Amino acid sequence: MLVLVAWLAVLVTTLWTLAGLAAVWIVSRRRVLLHAQPSPVSVLKPLSGVDAELEQNLATFFAQDHPAFELVFGVVDARDPALALVQRLAHQHPHVPCRIIVHAGQGALNPKIDNLSGLLPSARHDLVLLSDSNVRAPRHYVRELASLYDQERPGLVTNLFVGGRENSFGGALDSVALAGFCAAGVALPTLLGDALLIGKSALFSRSELDTLGGLGRLSDVLAEDFVLGKTFAHAGRAVRVAPTVLTNVTRGATLRAALARQLRWSMLRFRLRPLAALLEPLTSPLVMLPLAWQLFGPWALAWGYLLLALRDIGGWLVLGGPRRLWIPFALSPLRDLFALGVWCVAPLKHHVSWRGRRFRLGAGTLLYSEPRRARSGPTAGSGAHVVGAR
Repeated sequence: MLVLVAWLAVLVTTLWTLAGLAAVWIVSRRRVLLHAQPSPVSVLKPLSGVDAELEQNLATFFAQDHPAFELVFGVVDARDPALALVQRLAHQHPHVPCRIIVHAGQGALNPKIDNLSGLLPSARHDLVLLSDSNVRAPRHYVRELASLYDQERPGLVTNLFVGGRENSFGGALDSVALAGFCAAGVALPTLLGDALLIGKSALFSRSELDTLGGLGRLSDVLAEDFVLGKTFAHAGRAVRVAPTVLTNVTRGATLRAALARQLRWSMLRFRLRPLAALLEPLTSPLVMLPLAWQLFGPWALAWGYLLLALRDIGGWLVLGGPRRLWIPFALSPLRDLFALGVWCVAPLKHHVSWRGRRFRLGAGTLLYSEPRRARSGPTAGSGAHVVGAR
C-alpha cells in the first residue's frame, strides 16, 4: 500500500511540475499584434506609502507608448508621502494625462478596494487597468493589454510576474516563489479553463464590471483578485494572460515580511479552495522526497532536485532570463521548507495584518475588522479632491 501511495505521489508531483513549466512557457511565448490605435485605457494606481523604488516603478507608467491612456493615482491620506513623489513625476512628464486624487475611501474593509473605489468614478475611459505600486512595466505594456482585449474581447486580461531588484534574503525568497510556485499556479489552471487572476495587473471594462455588481462585490474580502476573476469567469467571460511578464520589485523585503506575505496567501488558499490547499505538498518535490526515496533510494535526491530546478530555475529562466540565476539555484530547497512551515500554520491562523490594520479572516476570505481609528486629512464626509490634473 505504501508503495502505491508513493508511486501516486511521485507521479502527481512530476506531472504538476512539468505541466506547470509548460503552461508558463506557453502563456509567456504567445504573440499579440500591437494595434496602432487600441482602445483608450485609464490606469488606476492606488498608493499607500512609499514602497521600495516606487518612483522608478511609477516612472515606467509615464513612459508607456499607448496613444490614448491616462494615469489616475489615489491616496486616502493627504499626508501620504507617495503624494509628493507622484506630483514630482507628473511635473516631469507634462505630456501624460494624469490626475492625483486624495479621497476618504468608501468604507470598504479591503484597503486596496477602498482606495480603488475612490478612483474608479474618476476614470475617463471604459477600459480600466488596475495596477499595483510595486509593478515595473515595459513601454508596450498598456498597449499590449488593450490590443489583446480588442482582438479577443475577454472579460479580463492579466499578466505573470517575475521578482526583481531583490537585495535581501526575504526578497530573494519572494522572487523564487513568484517564478516557480506562483507562476505555474496561475498559468496552468487558466490554460485548463479554471481562470485565476493576479490582482497586481487586471484590465477590464468598467461598464461590464458594473453589470456584474461593481467593486462592491470585492469590498469586504481579502482575496479581491480571486473574487474579481471568478466574477467574470462565472458570468461566462474569459480571463486571458498576456505574454508580457511584469517585474514585481521585491527589494528591501525582510524575511519576516516575506513569511508573513506567504502565510497570508496560504490562509487565503485554505479558505477559498480547502481541498486544493490541503494537497499543496504534492507540488513540492522536497516534501515528497521521503516517498520518492521508498521507490528510488538515493536516486530520489536526483529526482527531487531535477524537479525543483525545472519548477524554480526553469520558471526563472522562462520569465526573466538568466539574471542572477544563482538565487533560485541556491534558495529553491529553502523556499520549499519555508512553504511547508507556512502550510502547517495557515489553517490554525484566524487573523491577518495588512497595511497597518488587523483583520479576522472568515470563510471565503471575508474580512472582520476592529473599529477604524479616526483619520486626519480627508474624512468620510469630506469627499474627494483632485490635487493635480490635466
